Amino acid sequence: MGRSLAPLGPLIAEDLLLTKAQVGLLPSFLFLGQMLVSIPAGMLTDKIGTRRLLLLLCLVLGSAFLVGTFASSFYMLLFFIMIGGMGYGATHPVTNRGILYWFPAKRGTAMGIKQMGVTFGSALAAIALLPLAVMFGWRIALAAACIVLMLSGVIAFRFYKEQLAEKTGREPSMKGGMRSLITYKPLLMISLIALILNGSQMSVNTYLLFFVTDELFLSLAIAGTMLVLSEVGGSVGRILWGTVSDSMFGGKRFPVLMMIIITALTGTLGMAFLSDGVLVPLLVFIVIILGFAVSGFNGLWMNIATELTPKEQAGAASGVSLTIGSAGVIILPPLFGLTIDISGNFHTAWFLLAGLLGLAAIIAVVLRRMREF
Repeated sequence: MGRSLAPLGPLIAEDLLLTKAQVGLLPSFLFLGQMLVSIPAGMLTDKIGTRRLLLLLCLVLGSAFLVGTFASSFYMLLFFIMIGGMGYGATHPVTNRGILYWFPAKRGTAMGIKQMGVTFGSALAAIALLPLAVMFGWRIALAAACIVLMLSGVIAFRFYKEQLAEKTGREPSMKGGMRSLITYKPLLMISLIALILNGSQMSVNTYLLFFVTDELFLSLAIAGTMLVLSEVGGSVGRILWGTVSDSMFGGKRFPVLMMIIITALTGTLGMAFLSDGVLVPLLVFIVIILGFAVSGFNGLWMNIATELTPKEQAGAASGVSLTIGSAGVIILPPLFGLTIDISGNFHTAWFLLAGLLGLAAIIAVVLRRMREF
């Protein structure tokens, strides 16, 4: 649901006469909502469990986006996207805690499968919502998705069974509680890496359709296919990166994290050198590789963030890391779009992302020296 903004972006922009920078504000306000609630949602999850919150959050996200389909102005739409973002963002600490209690072993794989739902949903949105929006308008397409989401929340509430440990409401064991989490350097550093990767991911998702149509002069159908392939690559990545970490590296996360960053950096540079007349198979290859990394890292990130702290603080640790990581989605997509507006091309914006990914690699090396993971 939250990722439906990317495939619908060009149609929303056409309807509301948006600049590229304004398009970047759509996901920014979604993740602003996430940032505002991630910490309190994580703390609340640690106290009352997963099942009830999951239903509430599906209803919040679905109803906010549903009302947003009636928005007559850009700023009104942004407001309802932000409210929906509160529901969207709070689902992460809620579901992360469930993973920790249900899967004591092979957690990287389990978290990857859970996180795959995000990118798979985005690919499904591009396949289903984009044609629907072209036929009937983005408002009707988005409203239909909202109804499906709220029904899914009711079904999850009916059938999800909480583990006994999830209901105990034990207090966090880390001395100092939330203050210790917020000042815990390893958690802060993985969150900064996530800030860059999150921002890169949402910049790719938001502007890929514009890049393919406006810069490479290919059709909207091809552009939509590229978004689907990017998200399919991310879906595979979310499972595969966790599986590789569990199976090949014995649960060590750092080697896989570096592989993700280097792959993302390579894919971003590849996009920077594409131009009109590019061979579609080459574009497909680069898009899949880029999506495999920037959209595939989230499961590993959630594993690292929750494993750096006691299990009883999994929700709160997820909330802290999500709050910091969400800042990347608030900052980078509008910055990416503004760079396009100022420079008149996408190449400079791709190089900007590449530079930031290089910085993420440096932070990862420093983190590895501070803490074995």
